[in-house]
Amino acid sequence: MSDFGKIIFKIDKVLEDKKISKNKLEKEANLQRTQLNSYCNNKVKRIDLETLAKICCVLDCEIEDIMEYVR
Repeated sequence: MSDFGKIIFKIDKVLEDKKISKNKLEKEANLQRTQLNSYCNNKVKRIDLETLAKICCVLDCEIEDIMEYVR
């Protein structure tokens, strides 16, 4: 099987840079803590576009700020 690389989430870095807590993001984006932790810990298996939109909206950032493709 070929190695196609992976998607890495950088939400923790954006939270740190913007000095926003996970609690605030969780509440303002209306996310469950386990769901947010899955994204922050790169454990999510299926990406939900609505969740990504909520995170970007609350963090006032672009999608490339919170995730990247790594070979």
